[in-house]
Amino acid sequence: MWRFDKRILAQFDFFSIILIIPLVVTSHWLIGEVVPALAQKQTAYIAVSIIVFLFVFLLPIRRMSWLIPLVYWINIALLVAVEFFGHSRLGAQRWIDIPFINATIQPSEFVKPALILMLAYIINRNPPDVNGYRIKEFLKISFYILLPFILIAKEPDLGTALVLLLIGYGVLFFIGVYWKIWATIITAVLLLSPLAYEYALKDYQKIRIQDFLSEKPSYHVQQSIIAIGSGGLTGKSKEESTQTQMRFLPIATSDFIFAFVVERSGFLGALAIILVYVMLILHLLSLSVFNKDYYIKVVTIAISFMIFIYMGVNISMTIGYAPVVGVPLPMFSYGGSSFLNFMVLFAIMQNLITFRYKDMYDKSGTKSFL
Repeated sequence: MWRFDKRILAQFDFFSIILIIPLVVTSHWLIGEVVPALAQKQTAYIAVSIIVFLFVFLLPIRRMSWLIPLVYWINIALLVAVEFFGHSRLGAQRWIDIPFINATIQPSEFVKPALILMLAYIINRNPPDVNGYRIKEFLKISFYILLPFILIAKEPDLGTALVLLLIGYGVLFFIGVYWKIWATIITAVLLLSPLAYEYALKDYQKIRIQDFLSEKPSYHVQQSIIAIGSGGLTGKSKEESTQTQMRFLPIATSDFIFAFVVERSGFLGALAIILVYVMLILHLLSLSVFNKDYYIKVVTIAISFMIFIYMGVNISMTIGYAPVVGVPLPMFSYGGSSFLNFMVLFAIMQNLITFRYKDMYDKSGTKSFL
């Protein structure tokens, strides 16, 4: 017999959901102003993401933890399949065609939750000692981080690959690694960076860096800065938002949506959006710091790093303080894959928090949700 245990409400982290809602609502409003058809599609993405959220939330993740390595390796297999059966767009081979339904999937998007869960699985089974992981354990965990990084960078999709790399090693930094290992890595990165720039980067990637370092920003960034500067303190009306309405601002619903926010709502609107992100990141950090459960620690710190990296790079890009890369504003830019990914990660987090103390079966033998 199924029954809903009201104690679930006491464990569920409502605060993170409350912080996500204004991001989703504001994003939908802005996208609808520019391209109503995209707003309808975004509504469909949100609806699907909510269904997936509920499905993942109700999974017995801890009891099914033995499946986590299998999920990780299936995602690695998909990345390898991209090399042989991938579909190319704009010079990048990142997609796999799904037969019969005329659709494609981008395996690099699915790797993010798979990697985070794999790190949680490994760290929970073998926690670090007081001084952090030593070289043997560090190299073992690094293998699981570097493998998808190399496969995704080869597509090429350096932006996504670097996000995975930063999340993986950010988690390790937070969990604990012996300080001499970090000192060696930092030294190696500083020494090898010129060689990596010269021989590892593609020509278009070098051009983006050169545009960023040049005195005059690229056309996209120039239009973004104009939109931000014209917003003033409180923003412009829809009719007066010429940068967006007259299509001067490129990709206004996705990569440069932050510039659109500032043009419409001004400095105060931009400050409000940034404060929501800051509160969400700090909230996730608090969940990680004050929790001894390694599953929760790893997943919450990984999500907070992911939001911080995406937000920081996207906003910096729109104001000319970072190279232009295809990094969306988390849960704000138009697109289904990124939003679905975050909803899956938040569902995993909510599941681990809500069901951490109880088994799915209560003492009376009846099946319960807590």
